[in-house]
Amino acid sequence: MFSVTLSASFSLLSQPNNRRSALFFARTKRTSLVTSALTREKVAVSQDVMADSPNLSFPILVNGVTGKMGKAVAEAAVSAGLELVPISFSSVDKPARTLQISDIEISVHGPSEREEILSSVTDKYPDVVVVDYTVPDAVNANAELYCKFGVPFVMGTTGGDRPLLYKTVQDSNVYAVISPQMGKQVVAFLAAMEIMAEQFPGAFSGYKLEVMESHQATKLDTSGTAKAVIACFQKLGAIFDMNEIQMIRDPEEQIYMVGVPEEHLSGHAYHLYNLASPDETVSFEFQHNVCGRSIYAEGSIDAAIFLHKKVQSKAEKKMYDMIDVLREGNMR
Repeated sequence: MFSVTLSASFSLLSQPNNRRSALFFARTKRTSLVTSALTREKVAVSQDVMADSPNLSFPILVNGVTGKMGKAVAEAAVSAGLELVPISFSSVDKPARTLQISDIEISVHGPSEREEILSSVTDKYPDVVVVDYTVPDAVNANAELYCKFGVPFVMGTTGGDRPLLYKTVQDSNVYAVISPQMGKQVVAFLAAMEIMAEQFPGAFSGYKLEVMESHQATKLDTSGTAKAVIACFQKLGAIFDMNEIQMIRDPEEQIYMVGVPEEHLSGHAYHLYNLASPDETVSFEFQHNVCGRSIYAEGSIDAAIFLHKKVQSKAEKKMYDMIDVLREGNMR
């Protein structure tokens, strides 16, 4: 479930900051039913589009399928009609194990087997596209391996040495989509923010910014999406220090203050940005909330399809991000 709220307010500024934040987050509950209905409709439309689109079935290898995000991507690949390769890499060496995705039994292999296994995969599936949702510490080593074998890949895993990641891809001339945010609609919002910051610098000069972000308790770091949006607001002139981001990880606060549905405590991403004028007579609120992982899984599959088409057409450009995927305009 995904929702976005953009509003300007002139009446809530008399409320204390914590009360304002609670009121802002509470609005999410009022739109949940509508958003859920729209999400169900979008899934139905996506499946119809895939059914009518020929030649979109190609082999896809999802690494990190033992994690919740990797599993969600693998399930989305099967739903999209792609050929899920029955192999996956994990970030730790463990005895041979398997995982069931739909009716496909996935064989999971540790880091020490990666090179040998990928070699056999490329022999059997020469048109394979890899989607990586492993761990930050594996980002660079995995990218080097994909590049060594000339395998196009989608890097959904965050972290790692990003400059080195980009250099590795550029030097190898391998096709890749690299993005820390795979949710198409969130990416569109970020792109809009970047355009606004570029074209209207200083538009919010002197405005004070407050930021709250809530994610599942297992997420220990600050939201990278929040940081990217804040950077845009700073270019627009808003006053804010990254250390002032309010991270909410306590489940009780997430339920009663933020309004996260209890069933999504283990997987959600809620963000609130509140701007107030110097005299506190004008307020702007930007909010985007995600429940579950489907938005990222669907975006990852769109990125894989996009990349497959670029490889088949022998596109001159090799390295892409989710903005490029959005600009293509033919997503499911």
